[in-house]
Amino acid sequence: MRKTKNPALRMKKKPKRFELSRYIHLRKDSPGGRIVNGVYFENPVFMLALGMCPTLATTTSVTNAVGMGLSTTVILTLSNLFISLLRKVIPERMRMPSYIVIIASFVTIVDFLMEGFTPAMYQSLGVYIPLIVVNCIIMGRAEAYAGKHSPLEALFDGIGMGIGFTIALILIAAVRELIGNGTLAGFRIMPQGYEPVSIFVLAPGAFLVLAMFVAIMNRLHIGAARRPDTWDPTAKFVCGDCRSCPRVMNCSGKPAADVIIPHSVYDTEHGVVERGGMR
Repeated sequence: MRKTKNPALRMKKKPKRFELSRYIHLRKDSPGGRIVNGVYFENPVFMLALGMCPTLATTTSVTNAVGMGLSTTVILTLSNLFISLLRKVIPERMRMPSYIVIIASFVTIVDFLMEGFTPAMYQSLGVYIPLIVVNCIIMGRAEAYAGKHSPLEALFDGIGMGIGFTIALILIAAVRELIGNGTLAGFRIMPQGYEPVSIFVLAPGAFLVLAMFVAIMNRLHIGAARRPDTWDPTAKFVCGDCRSCPRVMNCSGKPAADVIIPHSVYDTEHGVVERGGMR
């Protein structure tokens, strides 16, 4: 007997779009999870839009970007560690002043070390090294994470956020220096006849390059950005492609192990038969 083809029951295959969270399955507060979170999922520059002042001002060259990124990473890591160690000692009403004192202490140490061992970079970065005290990334991670988690988790959170901040600065500086000066880390890359586009080493060029990278990151995160705040991007989910899923706004974001597939429900959009429970 010939089977009738029912278009409504036919599996509808769509090309899968790239989503990095589909290939990264790390425990949320594990060392690897915190580093990946700071570099990609919650990059302080491209995703959280923190530390915009040093990002726009010190990315005229890759050398300045490396110096600013590494100094911020050291301060962020050490302040996160000490704030987490003292989180049960610091009174609740004295939380913010205590955080500022701890951060300012490490900023002073790094400032003196850079002045003594790397005077050229110290002169190039100027006032932006002392201004790390009021950097939103450091204070934000201290308040949002370090003051509520164990020292090991806070340490790797600082490392991840610092690496993410450094990578963002280097990427922006590389594009600005290459197009604006024809060089990369001081070495000439473009041919001698190249006419530099000087706007890229000015403030408008910083905004243009930053907007380009933010657009790229938003394109990669478009499915994750529509999920609720409880969604964990480092977990493994049943859903295949968040960008083409019509339920993405109401998705609970539960990992695959916690999901029970319901029965007698057919999804005509994705061609999935659900059984027994809640998706």
